[in-house]
Amino acid sequence: QLTYNPSISGEKIDKTYRPPKPTFSVRLLVARRARQELHTGAVINFGFGIPDQVAKLLALEKDSHKYFQTIEHGTYGGFLLDGDLFGYAQNPSCMIDGPSQFDFYSGGGLDIAFLGFGQVDSFGNVNASMLGGNTVGPGGFIDIAQNARKMVFCGTFDTGGAKYSIKNGKIIIKEHGKVQKFVNNVDQITFSGKEALRRNQQVIYVTERAVFNLSKDGLELTEIAPGIDLQKDIIDNLGCSVKVLEELKTMDESIFYNE
Repeated sequence: QLTYNPSISGEKIDKTYRPPKPTFSVRLLVARRARQELHTGAVINFGFGIPDQVAKLLALEKDSHKYFQTIEHGTYGGFLLDGDLFGYAQNPSCMIDGPSQFDFYSGGGLDIAFLGFGQVDSFGNVNASMLGGNTVGPGGFIDIAQNARKMVFCGTFDTGGAKYSIKNGKIIIKEHGKVQKFVNNVDQITFSGKEALRRNQQVIYVTERAVFNLSKDGLELTEIAPGIDLQKDIIDNLGCSVKVLEELKTMDESIFYNE
């Protein structure tokens, strides 16, 4: 039995269990950077896809006990499964029914939520419910994103055939994706940037080549990855306007090593 992700109550951690190492990929780069947004004691939620890689990193680092991990299906703690088994956890600290879990979320119980995105626009709006013209629906996205104190949206900068070279702590874009994810106006608003500002939510958008922040002036570019050309790899391939901070930072180089 796993006792891998106890609450902060001091429950013993099983030191013998080690989860499988995530595959080194662009998705892992995004998860590594998103993981840096955590703080000890946070109540957190993980969405499907890249966000659940953050949970894998915590388990691998044996840091899960520092946080209260939740998923919308009602699971707390444990080792979160991914892929087709997303929504399950091995040896959770507890399980509650779905409606009660969403009551907790709607009541402001979440400190940080990690969710994916399909599109982002210059107003900070996110589309995760209509992809490629097909309505896939929001699921629990709206309930979670609207009420978490801090939102960390995780996704690749573009999609559709992008090719990369990742070595020596840098990422080089060899071929851009055919589909832009940062657009002038999202096809459907699943998360409202305007409403987030009204609620004083902190909102961050993490990709493999850049990190953006939502401010009263709209989308801001705050960090770029080592090896990325600001003009060629970011500005020229954005479908929306962004403000580039004068004190633009470089993302942590350690993220880009296969170690």
